Amino acid sequence: MSASDPVGNLQSLIRCPSVTPAEGGALSALEAMLKPLGFRVERMVASEPGMPDIENLYARLGTEGPHLMFAGHTDVVPPGDEAAWSHPPFAADIEAGEMFGRGAVDMKGGIACFVAAVARHVEKHGPPKGSISFLITGDEEGPAINGTEKLLAWAAGRGERWDACLVGEPTNPDLLGDMIKIGRRGSVSGKVTAFGVQGHAAYPHLADNPVRGLLPLAAALMDPPFDGGTPEFPASNLEVTSIDVGNPATNVIPAKAAFAFNIRFNDTWTADTVKAEIVRRLDEAAAAGALRPDRDPVRYEVLWAERPSHVFLTRNNGLIASLAAAVEEVTGRSPALSTTGGTSDARFIKDYCSVVEFGLVGQTMHMVDERVALADLETLTQIYGTFLSRWFDNALLS
Repeated sequence: MSASDPVGNLQSLIRCPSVTPAEGGALSALEAMLKPLGFRVERMVASEPGMPDIENLYARLGTEGPHLMFAGHTDVVPPGDEAAWSHPPFAADIEAGEMFGRGAVDMKGGIACFVAAVARHVEKHGPPKGSISFLITGDEEGPAINGTEKLLAWAAGRGERWDACLVGEPTNPDLLGDMIKIGRRGSVSGKVTAFGVQGHAAYPHLADNPVRGLLPLAAALMDPPFDGGTPEFPASNLEVTSIDVGNPATNVIPAKAAFAFNIRFNDTWTADTVKAEIVRRLDEAAAAGALRPDRDPVRYEVLWAERPSHVFLTRNNGLIASLAAAVEEVTGRSPALSTTGGTSDARFIKDYCSVVEFGLVGQTMHMVDERVALADLETLTQIYGTFLSRWFDNALLS
């Protein structure tokens, strides 16, 4: 099988059950595609106490600059109820012009297409006038502790330097060519606990119900809006994602109540400043309302989740223009330049080089019967191939 065929590449990858944290044979399949193209392939295992070890892959073709990195992940989310699938989730069956399988679009499909694009480039033009590398983790869908962040540090510690990166996540909402991601919002999560005094529901004067205090605290975080958005980013948005009292008895006033929240914030804020604004709102709401008249203000604490995601925006016009022009040349569509959606491993890569994201249509990712149109695999391969030529030409001229 030739690595220039994205369909064959993807079948090989899907048939590896690489559910996080298992390697499942996916990195070995990728290594088998890359070595015949001349890549030097290394496998790096990252460890952390209390976490499963994760195997990652770094491969490079060429020794000189300019240096383009392609980044992604071979790990996938669990398939769920396999009986609910119309085709086995790791069989890579093809029906009616579509390939079914876990990871088809998120994101083994992107990897398969980039391998095919590189293979075609090498077959037609020889090795690139610079270097191409693959930085592939097995821990993107998991806690992301032993994945891209540690792989980047490991590679940089060995002297690797990159000029730009393309992440192959599924960025297109409806049609291939709709959207390029040029940045990501930041993300901060936390848990707010309000404290009261436990007691009998029939004797409220002997107790303090923390639910009475918790609801104003939650309301203060959801309104008013944090901002109105910026030219590059939508408005920051905070959602209360759960409310938990943990009280099985209906006649007992609980001693405490809590809610969890997550905010996705734009470049109006940093992780530190948005935390400060959240605390300001909580303090104001707590001081304004007691659990009952003539009682003390609401007592609360906020616990922050570890490792917030920081907002970033890529301003490398050469990288963005090369990709946008490739998309338009192949598809005829002018892609939107977006910062919407969740987080990705681009949040780690931005600290080493400019990064953009472009991949398949993401409508079926993480779903039962995740699937990709074979026509999209060919189109994405052509986009990646055109991008490779354009980026290296532009980089060599600059």
